[in-house]
Amino acid sequence: MNLNLSTKTAVVTGASKGIGLATVRTLTAEGVRVVGGARTLTPELKETGAHVVLADLSTVDGVSTLIDGALAELGGIDLLVNNVGAGDDLKPAGFLDTDDTHWARILDLNLLSTVRTSRAALPSLIARRGAIVNVSSINSKLPAAGPVAYSAAKAAVTALGKSLAEEFGPRGVRVNTVSPGVVRTSLWEDPNGFGSKLAAGAGAELDAFMQQIPEAFSITTGRITEADEVAALIAFLLSDVASNISGADYIIDGGTVKTT
Repeated sequence: MNLNLSTKTAVVTGASKGIGLATVRTLTAEGVRVVGGARTLTPELKETGAHVVLADLSTVDGVSTLIDGALAELGGIDLLVNNVGAGDDLKPAGFLDTDDTHWARILDLNLLSTVRTSRAALPSLIARRGAIVNVSSINSKLPAAGPVAYSAAKAAVTALGKSLAEEFGPRGVRVNTVSPGVVRTSLWEDPNGFGSKLAAGAGAELDAFMQQIPEAFSITTGRITEADEVAALIAFLLSDVASNISGADYIIDGGTVKTT
């Protein structure tokens, strides 16, 4: 299938690793001129050939730095992928163990980064009749006891996508959401990451814990999702092949969510 993206420009947030990095790789392979926003320049991101803007997107100034830099580099923005999220301090904390400082950090990074980046990019997206994909999570549909703030933030991201689709669809901008389940990224596999914290709480070694996830999470396909599979879905939704899809929330979780 030809996605016809080779004339497009794109901004991808959280581009240094995981789903963001996979999305940059997928879009550049399709011929898209990509600006990746990240706090750090990883060797893997540098190898993609994308133009990188270093910025902390949990801040107002960081968003301005990214979008101003993208407009200067690209001349205009056709596509936006709001992927940045989770955060280094994501932990499986319940409501009473989540203080206001943690709530603020999680909301700034997972929700307000999407709000601010979309607002800054929309004038160009409207002019070019572009598309946005927001990366949410199945946590928005299956909120567990923890991480409570992350689940709430992602539920808000999903709702925001539908509101943006409704408001800006008549002006030519399509907005969709992708909600992954467990994805093979550093969030789960890093010895200091969220997955490691869950494993420690379960009294298990990380490698053994990761092998047990498909059964423990009732993943129908028997495996966790790969980052490039999520990136492929994002690229499809950004393309003209999906030109009449807007306001949708696509779950990619191997069948973890059992309800409609």
